[in-house]
Amino acid sequence: MIRKFVYVAMCLLALSVFAGAEEKKKSKKEEHRTVTQVLDRTTNNLERDLIPAAEAMPEEKYGFAPTEGEFKGVRTFAQQIKHVAAVNYELGAAILEEKPPVDIGDESGPASVQTKADVLKYLKDSFVYVHKAIQTINEKNLVGTVKSPFGEGSVTRLSLATSVSWHGFDHYGQMVVYLRMNGIIPPASR
Repeated sequence: MIRKFVYVAMCLLALSVFAGAEEKKKSKKEEHRTVTQVLDRTTNNLERDLIPAAEAMPEEKYGFAPTEGEFKGVRTFAQQIKHVAAVNYELGAAILEEKPPVDIGDESGPASVQTKADVLKYLKDSFVYVHKAIQTINEKNLVGTVKSPFGEGSVTRLSLATSVSWHGFDHYGQMVVYLRMNGIIPPASR
């Protein structure tokens, strides 16, 4: 009986030592993340919430916008998505110091993008492009300035890259309200 107890105790001790070593390996890996990885992960987090929310709304509701009270004149659900995508392109282009590869309109996206499938493609493609741009950011050019896409002056690549996330999540919050107003629980809340 005592021998069994000692054997079990030794096994548990060995497992805890192994688990502790694995945890240290994980935390050391996390300590060595690059700026590029951190910024890209932030964009991934937005993408993981925003795209499923865009997919959750039925196509016939893509034109939905609240009209009562303080909602008068707000963007439709589709316009919210197209706006996020257009700004993704705009931010990515500024980071890369080039013109956006697609029409962004007046930050509202191209008028030709109208169906749910087209809107989703425009959004997904904008994430591919902005990830490409973020991949060029590193410790050496992080706080180097580029021309601001929003008027005169210059901004850092870091501020542009963080704008992808805060801007996208701002509109994601609005999309959540639209989904719930139409009886749809956002995928991230399920």
